[in-house]
Amino acid sequence: MPPPATRPGVTTALAAFASLAAIITTIHYLELPSLLAQRKKARKVDKRCYDAATTNDDEEGGGGKRYSLASFATLTSQLTLPSTYPLATDVQKNVPIYDALDFDLANGERVEALKDELFHILYDGPGVYVLRNFFTDMGVLDSANAAFASIIQSELDEEEEADAADREKKKKGDHFAPASANSRIWNSFSKHCLQDPESFVKYYSNPLFRVVSEAYLGPAYRITTQLNVVKPGGKPQVCHRDYHLGFQTKEDVARWPKPMHDASRLLTLQGAVAHSDMPLESGPTRLLPFSQGFEAGFMAYRQEEFNEYFLQSYIALPLKKGDAVFFSPALFHAAGENKTSDVERSANLIQVSSAFGKTMESVDSLPLVEKSWELLAEKHTREGMSRELDALVGAIAEGYPFPTNLDRRPPAPGGMAPESEQDVLRRALGEGWKQERVLEELAAMRKAGAA
Repeated sequence: MPPPATRPGVTTALAAFASLAAIITTIHYLELPSLLAQRKKARKVDKRCYDAATTNDDEEGGGGKRYSLASFATLTSQLTLPSTYPLATDVQKNVPIYDALDFDLANGERVEALKDELFHILYDGPGVYVLRNFFTDMGVLDSANAAFASIIQSELDEEEEADAADREKKKKGDHFAPASANSRIWNSFSKHCLQDPESFVKYYSNPLFRVVSEAYLGPAYRITTQLNVVKPGGKPQVCHRDYHLGFQTKEDVARWPKPMHDASRLLTLQGAVAHSDMPLESGPTRLLPFSQGFEAGFMAYRQEEFNEYFLQSYIALPLKKGDAVFFSPALFHAAGENKTSDVERSANLIQVSSAFGKTMESVDSLPLVEKSWELLAEKHTREGMSRELDALVGAIAEGYPFPTNLDRRPPAPGGMAPESEQDVLRRALGEGWKQERVLEELAAMRKAGAA
């Protein structure tokens, strides 16, 4: 039988549809939408920084959709598909769960596939994953806990023996959390080694540290850690992001160009190893999956409406002793409240830093200040803190207060950073300090910040 005849109008419509489909396919293949978007960006000069005063969707203020709570809610309402992460054993509350007992670290291909998944989670995915059985030998953790207990007691004894003024200086600060009876060890990494080198060697011989660090940061990373023990009744933290931009005031953060906000989250890997069981009632870290992808998040998390949304939408997962959680420092998160009567929630907090956060050459500010101080002071007398003098201060001295010794230079109330060398110089110029005092203050600050 011959095929049924097709009406001319239908034939024309089908041909037009086929032509349109071919055009769309070609456009997609050539990535023309992406090219046009790039061309639009190349031909329009936008504000390079966010406006510290922006509190809504005001385009003029530099916020636009980046500050939109509705956009944030849409972003964080995504679902994590188990099929995206085939090496994970489960997905709970949008968080991929891996069992380290399943890892064959001698299989290079398998390890690379795992690293690909872990990177995707932190950058494009939910921003957080859990590694069950990160430590399986509880003796390693018990030895570390014993070392930490000795360090905590030693520091308490030192604080008790200090006079009133020194005792105030030795009080442990905490990022974003109210003062409490919790225990904190700054730089637990170094103190652990000095207290019990055998335990330290066993602990950091864990090859999973290298796997997770290289997955996100590449080679030549640097590990730092802080122990945090939250006792029954310990209060929750305020929702925040972390190091680098998370440790600065809103006004300071607004001075950094927008791409540096994204770069900040790529320079650090955040994590914690559970040194005790952490049932939900003990307040394990509250997390908001996918929030690390919000471009203006380092500005927005400080706004009340975003904090309220976090409190309504966060998730938390219980951890067993030896489990570990790793997340992007840009993920909206906050430690929870310990509502138990008998659980001391203990975690060794981990910040792994990229090798790229360092200068190409070493510069010692003190001899430069010593040689040029009289000229700076004369310039200040003539001009005040002029643009030229401010630029000169920025060239001579270190403007970033990290790395430092947080025992002797704890974060200020509210979790902000201590003074930098540039802060000291500006204060000294404003108050008319003599060269001798400036050098003494800088030397004392450097000594206090040393390991």
